[in-house]
Amino acid sequence: MSVSYIVYCGICISVLKELNNIVEEPYMDEPFHVPQAQAYCRGEYASWDPKITTPPGLYIMSVLFKRVFMFKCSLPMLRLTTALTLLALPIVLTRLSCFYRRIRPPASLLTPTTDAIVLSLFPIAWFFGFLYYTEVPSLVFVVATIVAASEDRHWLAGLLGLLSCTFRQTNVIWTIYAYATSQLMYLRYRRPGPGLQQLSKLHDPFADQAKSVDLYKSLLSLPNVLPDILPAFVPYASVLGVFASFVIWNGGIVLGDKSNHIPVLHVPQLYYFFAFSTAFGWPVLVSGAGGIPVLLQKIYARTLGSKFRALITGTILAVMLYTVKLYTIHHPFLLADNRHYTFYVWHRIYMFHWLAPYALVPAYLVCALAWFLRVGSEQSMLQTIALPIFTLAVLLPTPLLEPRYFMIPYLLMRIQIVNVPSWGMVLEGLWYAVINMVTMGVFLYLPREGVGRFMW
Repeated sequence: MSVSYIVYCGICISVLKELNNIVEEPYMDEPFHVPQAQAYCRGEYASWDPKITTPPGLYIMSVLFKRVFMFKCSLPMLRLTTALTLLALPIVLTRLSCFYRRIRPPASLLTPTTDAIVLSLFPIAWFFGFLYYTEVPSLVFVVATIVAASEDRHWLAGLLGLLSCTFRQTNVIWTIYAYATSQLMYLRYRRPGPGLQQLSKLHDPFADQAKSVDLYKSLLSLPNVLPDILPAFVPYASVLGVFASFVIWNGGIVLGDKSNHIPVLHVPQLYYFFAFSTAFGWPVLVSGAGGIPVLLQKIYARTLGSKFRALITGTILAVMLYTVKLYTIHHPFLLADNRHYTFYVWHRIYMFHWLAPYALVPAYLVCALAWFLRVGSEQSMLQTIALPIFTLAVLLPTPLLEPRYFMIPYLLMRIQIVNVPSWGMVLEGLWYAVINMVTMGVFLYLPREGVGRFMW
């Protein structure tokens, strides 16, 4: 076991102990999850709180821990369930990181890489790893699904993807993403064996070198490679079949209270995601070759480098402004619950002036371009645009601005950036650590009378 992983585990266990000593009663969403888990622990599997909208994967995992490790279903032990998945997060992230780096993973599971430990400190995942929430178990199973797919173990990936859907229904989309990203990498790096004829190629240049015509060329080359990649889709098609059966049986995707989770068209969610990603991941953006000046030069060249590019940029901004006008949603949960940081972001920025949401549109575009250029300098064109497409499928129907929804796509985007200098990794780790200390400190030690404890 590496020293860094021992330190990581020690910090997590210490924080969990402190949180259990201070927050002795279920908090925020825990009053729904904890009684439901305890009902399952008593064998009352027909019991279900209609206010719970996610499947029972978290509760079943707690029952398994109870039976295998003799865990009690008390609040501290239930929180330990999710904390254990937080301890497992660096392990699965290591495998995924090595996949993108094209290197062998460490021989021991207990020696995760430095970048995996740093990413496990990502504030949203780290914070909710100490509460009885579905977020971190869901994340671990999604990453494990992508890892299995990347290792060509597609039936295992299908099984893990199906299990991930028992924590969050939207994980069915990430299961298909696991197939897509694994096949793109497979087609990119496969080579014919000795004496074999040349294999069909998918046109897929590096993203930062690609032009609009390259997308057309990719579409033309796709039929040539479909016979090579379709057999691997069978396990994922099975997952889609099971999920479709669930939707038909349930009368929709959402379990329980459907009234507050009606799918709507929420286009600005993608804009919020890139702004969110930049606020948390700026150390990685500025650590690219040439630093901030080169990144800004590239963004300028892409947006205003010629009259034609300026025209395209103006058109994109006009469309974004129009979508902000039509599809901005003031969700009642966001407006009413002042125990979440998003409440203050929305009231003090977005509701500061009626022009504020529109004034942020150019910043959204710059943030999105910055991530495209940073990821695109290391990944292919299709690999780079695949994640935003799947992210859009996850975020577009969700009416509530919720940082937890951004956690999985952020980490999947960030882990594709493999060339991060040591100083950039240190800066990223310190940034996450500062945010974690502040947010966890506020949550534990600075509750407001009449309001409660502040959290993401």
